[in-house]
Amino acid sequence: MPWDTNDYPSSLKNLDTTVRKKAIDIANAMIDEGYDEGRAIPIATEQAKEWYENASKSEIDQIRNMTDKELKKRDDNAEDSRPELLDKGEHVVAHDKGWAVQSEDAKKASYVFKNKNDAVERAKEIARNKGTKAIVHKKDGSIQNQTSYEEKS
Repeated sequence: MPWDTNDYPSSLKNLDTTVRKKAIDIANAMIDEGYDEGRAIPIATEQAKEWYENASKSEIDQIRNMTDKELKKRDDNAEDSRPELLDKGEHVVAHDKGWAVQSEDAKKASYVFKNKNDAVERAKEIARNKGTKAIVHKKDGSIQNQTSYEEKS
């Protein structure tokens, strides 16, 4: 069951309200993607704090005004959750709206950015968190480069 402003991990209680809402939103998305709560909460907290430092006033207002229903909305898409993708690399591919970040074998993109560099940074962040690879493609689909975050045995 997803978290909202009335039911969330106690580790988020001392955060600013807007940062807490963003952390809840990120954590809910990570849980839907198959992350364990123990990993999702600290990652979401750090990402929310970083987001807040760099967010525009309109982005902050958008999160501040999110309702509990909006925070929990991902629950409707539970069938889209595919834990098997946690072991797959993150690809940056051309998209009709810019550049997409998509797990290998995923049915659709996780994120779409206008700027390729933003997509690459997000793919690397996800790959680091999952311990997989970030694979960057050119517009023609060929591989431009890849970075591995897999543990060496």
